[in-house]
Amino acid sequence: MVADVVVFRPGFGRGLAVGVVVLCVVGAVTGLVSDAATTLPYLPLLALVAVGAWAAYWRPAVIVTPAGVELRNVLRTVEIPWPAVQEVGTQYALTLRTPYGSYAAWAAPAPSAVRTGRAQAGDDRNLPSSTYGSGGSVRPGDLARTDSGDAAALVRRRWEEARDAGLLDDPRLEHERPRVRWHTGTIAAVAILLVASVGALVL
Repeated sequence: MVADVVVFRPGFGRGLAVGVVVLCVVGAVTGLVSDAATTLPYLPLLALVAVGAWAAYWRPAVIVTPAGVELRNVLRTVEIPWPAVQEVGTQYALTLRTPYGSYAAWAAPAPSAVRTGRAQAGDDRNLPSSTYGSGGSVRPGDLARTDSGDAAALVRRRWEEARDAGLLDDPRLEHERPRVRWHTGTIAAVAILLVASVGALVL
């Protein structure tokens, strides 16, 4: 079993986050240079938008490790060990079904109908064996070159390696719930900037 860590982040989301942050910075600098007094009350709001873009589109990721899968979403990270993974779904987003419940990945949404319609020959080939349904069918969310499909392939390959190595023959869960890390820094920053934005615009 390959003992490395693979991090999946969608390229579109990261590009969107960069674009929003750049626009906020440019808007703040331009406003301060042209009319600082008018711009100052809007700085907390611009900062809030920039932090929100970073939290929603840059930071989220699916992290595949030798121990399991980490779903880093907007407000929290959920760590799911390999013995707890029962099924990998992609109907609306990459979703791991476990004895604890189902957990979706913000970083790996399923493709839109338009994207599915643009699927190319080969997008349903050479995928992990657990991807295929009856008759070799592949769901739209499992297609290669889609966020949910690429993330699911990473998870399934590592899960199949653990299964084939016999590591899941007698799965036992050490804890009653998965480990959850709340992004307290992000939550606090958003709350502070939200209050500051309202206060600056109202006063």
